Order: sequence, then C-alpha cells, then structure tokens
Amino acid sequence: MALLINAVALMVACCGAILLFITRLRAQRAMAELTAQSEERAIDQPMLFLDTRTERAHRQAYRVGFAMLGWALAISWLSTHF
Repeated sequence: MALLINAVALMVACCGAILLFITRLRAQRAMAELTAQSEERAIDQPMLFLDTRTERAHRQAYRVGFAMLGWALAISWLSTHF
C-alpha cells in the first residue's frame, strides 16, 4: 500500500516539477523578447513591461507547481504512517 501511495506522490511531484520548469522557460523567453524589443526603442521612449495576463499566468503556474510539490510531500509523508 505504501509503495502505491509513494508512486502517486512521485507522479504528482514530477508533474509539479515539469510545470515549474516549463513556466521558468516561458518567463525567461518572455523577458528575452521584451529585452530585444526594448533595445530597438529610442532612449526617450517609455519602458516596456510584460502584460498583466502574462505575469498573472506565470504567477498562477508557479502557485500550482509549488502546490503540487507540497501535496506530493504530504502524500509521501502520509505513506510512512501506513
């Protein structure tokens, strides 16, 4: 029984880690694109920022990813009691 519970915890942890990794790559790509656009602009023009939807999507993905890691840790800890 404990082996099955740990397998579920491992699967949840892997999904959370993959989500965090992909989110980090997307955030880096968005910042690199923003930097490239900013370098093409004149110095007297206002700064460019990421749009609110993109920032919100990244924040939500980080929350879900870390919640999955925490949930996996809790599941794994509970498996030691069975």
